Amino acid sequence: MGYWGYYVVARSERPLVELNTLGGARDGLALLDRRADGWQVWECPDGGGQRYDVGSMNALAAETGAPALFGYVMDSDCVVIEAAAPRSGAWTTCLARDAMAGYLSESELALDDYFLEPGDAARKAVAWAGECGRTVEPGPLAAVLAENPDPFAEPLFFRFLDRLGVAPL
Repeated sequence: MGYWGYYVVARSERPLVELNTLGGARDGLALLDRRADGWQVWECPDGGGQRYDVGSMNALAAETGAPALFGYVMDSDCVVIEAAAPRSGAWTTCLARDAMAGYLSESELALDDYFLEPGDAARKAVAWAGECGRTVEPGPLAAVLAENPDPFAEPLFFRFLDRLGVAPL
């Protein structure tokens, strides 16, 4: 059984766990990584029957005044990415599309009904990164968005962050 849970990524001078927006997840949040320029990556696992409310991506971007994103990992197979920025707005896509399609196979809706395709998501991600003061190219982002996990989806998420310009220290 793989990992289920959220990664919460935002830039703030305060620890994200102190933000009002994330109050519903406060007990489940743990700092996973500090990145350059004040970026923080927090983890909020689902498990033991406990689910936390991480709130709204739009609200987190509004509270920090900067772009933010969530990555919801599903059994280490795939990742839902929800992103928002104060000016360019919100968008949703996923990593490991084939695995995600498997999760949706019993639904009447298709993958494209929920998530932007890699090329469209990459263009949104370029605008998101631009609000962070980063200049990134859509091609490398689209490539990660189109990859399959090997064997787990979590490394895809962190590769996506790197290509967004949310760089490790």
